[in-house]
Amino acid sequence: MTATLTPAAQAGTPAPTPHRETSLSRRRRIGSVVYYIVMCAFGVVFLFPLVFMFVSSLKPDSQILQDVDSPAAFLPVGDISLDNYFGVFDRVPVWQFLFNSVLVTVLTVGLGLIVNSMAGFALSRLRWKGRLVVMALIIATLIVPFETIAVPMVYWVSQLPTLVFEGGMLKYDFGWLNTYQVQIVPFIANAFSIFLFAQYFSTIPASLDEAARIDGASWFGIYRRIIVPLSGPAFATVAILTFLPAWNQYLWPLMVVQKEGLRPVMVGMQYFFQLNTAWGEVMAYTSLITLPVLIVFLVFQRAFVSSIAASGVKG
Repeated sequence: MTATLTPAAQAGTPAPTPHRETSLSRRRRIGSVVYYIVMCAFGVVFLFPLVFMFVSSLKPDSQILQDVDSPAAFLPVGDISLDNYFGVFDRVPVWQFLFNSVLVTVLTVGLGLIVNSMAGFALSRLRWKGRLVVMALIIATLIVPFETIAVPMVYWVSQLPTLVFEGGMLKYDFGWLNTYQVQIVPFIANAFSIFLFAQYFSTIPASLDEAARIDGASWFGIYRRIIVPLSGPAFATVAILTFLPAWNQYLWPLMVVQKEGLRPVMVGMQYFFQLNTAWGEVMAYTSLITLPVLIVFLVFQRAFVSSIAASGVKG
């Protein structure tokens, strides 16, 4: 009879023994346990502020100040109630602020995906004179702090033409102050989003464009039917990275919106610091405006992680 040799034996390497496999699997399990312990420790550290915020929102101000130097600050013990939440709704129009923030955020992110992706497509797939110069100028704007251009922007938006309804009639006027569009339009185009789209689109083979052009497709058709369906991770990543800044806007709405009915949730924070600071109500209000962000993250957690990871590999 002829003995049959294993591939490892034919290659001259010793076959793994059961003892060796057991030792290797044990080391892997230990490494996984250590990894998860470290990650859980980091998670607990990062959760401390959120736990403190939610727990403090259930306590009166005197108890918050009393427990702040002890572990009780992170435990729902003592005089626990929902009085702070009722006080929040009595002090500020929470639902109106939430509606304004949701409207501004959804329109800013949605319109930004369209505008920035089309700009990234033009910079990465089309060949035109001055393309690299335009890309360099777009990237250069990333180093300019928003605070340095905020005041000039206030002046320019106050001079822009607009249409308003007065007495049931449509009238032509000037100035975007105290409007929704002043909170949305200046932030639709985003330099970082354009750069990310351009980098991701450049990884898609150009042969697809050539084949589509031969079949008679226009450049917009290539963008809509080929590039967009292949760029899901890039769109998800840009949506993630623009959602939080749009939701957390404070300085700009504070400068251009004076009507209470148009203010977003972050500007509502100043209502709690006008006279005596009610720390319990502050914690309750911040808990309310943080919940939508946490819900969005928990619902789309898998998509968040996979989209950022995919764009990091391909971009």
